[in-house]
Amino acid sequence: MSTQTDSAAAALAALGHPARLTLFRLLVRAGPDGVLVGEIAAHLDMPLSTLAHHLRSLKQAGLIVQTRKGREVETRADMDAMRDVLDFLMSECCKGVPALARQD
Repeated sequence: MSTQTDSAAAALAALGHPARLTLFRLLVRAGPDGVLVGEIAAHLDMPLSTLAHHLRSLKQAGLIVQTRKGREVETRADMDAMRDVLDFLMSECCKGVPALARQD
């Protein structure tokens, strides 16, 4: 398998959990300014320990970027990484599958 396939699989696996998908969509809505971790926890009504687990999974998958701002941590979706996953999924759209070609 290629590195691109491995990266896409890791990203999709991370997004395969309902809480992480909800979290990622919140970050997408927030845009490039991101959201402070405490604000995310309040918005999602999620304990910080649970949120930390989900943020770690998304970060390991390369889907989010975190920046320390003093005592706070700002989190934002890595839109370029998400576009890479979507491009990977769509890159072979409608090209056909030779082994499945109809023989009339």
